[in-house]
Order: sequence, then C-alpha cells, then structure tokens
Amino acid sequence: MIRKLLTAGLGIIIMVSLMSCKGNEQQVAPKTAQPPLQMQPVQPQTPPLHGAGISKSQVNVVVPESVKGKWVAVKLNIEEKAKKKKQEITVNLNSEYKVPDSDLKIVVGEFLPGFTMDEGRITSSSAEPTNPAVGIRVYEGDKQIFPAPGKQWGWLFSKMPDIHPFEHPKFNITLKDGVRKS
Repeated sequence: MIRKLLTAGLGIIIMVSLMSCKGNEQQVAPKTAQPPLQMQPVQPQTPPLHGAGISKSQVNVVVPESVKGKWVAVKLNIEEKAKKKKQEITVNLNSEYKVPDSDLKIVVGEFLPGFTMDEGRITSSSAEPTNPAVGIRVYEGDKQIFPAPGKQWGWLFSKMPDIHPFEHPKFNITLKDGVRKS
C-alpha cells in the first residue's frame, strides 16, 4: 500500500512539474517557406586613389592653370630587385623612358603636386607639393602592365609609395619628386 501511495504521489508531482513547464513555454510561430536567395552580380569597387582602376571613360585629368608650366619633369627611383641596384632618373612630363637592360618602357603623363580626386576628375589642389603624384603607364614589350590594360594612368605617390604601387617581379618604380621649371 505504501508503494502505491508513493508511486501515486510521485506521479502527481511529475504531472504538476510537467504542467508548470508547459505553461512557461513560449509559442513559436511555424516557419513559412521562403524563396531561395537569389545571387545578384556585384560590381567591384575601385578605391578612390587606385590609379590602376581609373579608366579613360571614368575620370579626366585636369591640370589647373596655377600648376601648368610650373613642373617640367619627375624624378623616379628604379630598383632592380635581384641585384638590389637602385637608380634615380629624371623623365620629362608627357614623355617616355626605356629602362636599360630590360623590356620595360615607362610613359610619364602629368605631375600633380597636390593630387586630389573627386567624382569624374583628378586634379591638383595647389601648385605646392602637398600630395605629389604622377600618372604613368608601364609597358613590357608591347603589353601594358601598369595600370591594367585599358586603363589610362596608374598613379605613383611620393609621400605614400606603398599606396597602389607598381608591382613587378624584377623591378620597383617609385616617385621621388617633381622637378620645378627653373
């Protein structure tokens, strides 16, 4: 008899516990079927100062009147990585330079002493070298290797040489400075 009472009492305790747990449960709305996610193509974004990402159709290079004629050339540093040999060269603006003992040709465009960029335009904020940059193209043989083919200019920055640098297995090319007209 005691067993029956203990079993009955234990059963009542279990039932009460279960009922109190059910009262505390939160109602969860049934999940509705959702359509599968559709992938949308994403256009890559070019960093604002990435010269290799600037195409002829996107951006115009505008040399302000206050800058025109004040700068005539740029000094570039060319390093042969394997030989750890560096040389400084001076190249006139809007001209070409053939790197000796290589198949590289550098086309130098405009020098902007105060490089700035906004939507659709690259220009200079002043004639003073606050953010000096030069637009270049580099060819290996007949193939344009900097910036990417079809792009107008790659930009080298003298104060920030690691920002979108010219990358090549054998050579480094960096901007040292602009050369003022005497």
